[in-house]
Formats: sequence, C-alpha cells, structure tokens
Amino acid sequence: MMNPVVSIIMGSTSDLPVMEKAAQLLNDFHIPFEMNALSAHRTPEAVEEFAKNAARRGIKVIIAAAGMAAALPGVIAANTTLPVIGVPIKGSVLDGVDALYSIIQMPPGIPVATVAINSAMNAAILAVQILALNDETLAQAFAAYKQGLKEKITKANADLKNVTYEYKTN
Repeated sequence: MMNPVVSIIMGSTSDLPVMEKAAQLLNDFHIPFEMNALSAHRTPEAVEEFAKNAARRGIKVIIAAAGMAAALPGVIAANTTLPVIGVPIKGSVLDGVDALYSIIQMPPGIPVATVAINSAMNAAILAVQILALNDETLAQAFAAYKQGLKEKITKANADLKNVTYEYKTN
C-alpha cells in the first residue's frame, strides 16, 4: 500500500462534491492521497493532532477546504510547517466570500495559499506543481498536462471558424 503524500481535509463531507475534483486530478497524476473530514470547531484536538503529525507521516502538501467561518486551513497551517492550500467553499449565505476572506487573511508567519471559491482542481494543480519540484517524472507529466490545455484551446479557436453568422467576418 502506498503512503499518501497529499492530504485533502474538509470541514464536512458536504464539501465532497467540490473536493472530488482535487481527488480526481491527484488520482490522474498517480499521486497517493488521503481524504478526511475534520472540523476546526467541532474536532479541534483531532485537527491539531493531524497537523502536528502530517509531516512525520510523509505528507508533503495539505489541501484544506472549509466554508463559512473557514478556520480549518488556518488552524492546520498554525500547527505544521507543510504548505497548506486553502479552498474556500461556497456557502448558502455569502456565496463563499466569507470563507475566502477567512482563509486568505492569515496573520504574518502563518500563510495559507488560497485558491478561488470552490476551486479544488486549482488546489490540486498547485499541489502537483509543488511535488514536481523534486520529481522529474511528475514534472514531465505536468508539462504534458499544460501542453494539453494549450492544444485544447487552440483546437477550440480553430473550431470557432466553422461557426457562422451573417455578419461574422472570420
């Protein structure tokens, strides 16, 4: 069994529909990961224990998702030296802006790299980029992924030439 190198932590399993995108991308890159639900408010001791022991267990990057008060990524960052990537989750009241501000406004010395609201895939991409710094095979796979994105847009642009309108000139 492989040991995880990325940990996906969410404040509640209700965040899973968003965080599945991160899990899928890590899976596509063959990166061993774990997923857990921990709450900074309901299970603070478990969060602290997780964060303090993550590096010792071989975790290299933590992706932490939270909505509303969104303390989870910051609490984890306060208790580890590992990079923490925060994913603000869109809530029902303030559309995730509350979570975004809670995660991004960390005090000096306790940074949380923060992606856009519900952008779990970008969090996973950042994790891949961090891991690729010390893994040439992963770096090459990520370069191929980026090339694929470029080719997808180039093809989409070429396909637009076949879309016709009376006053369209190209």
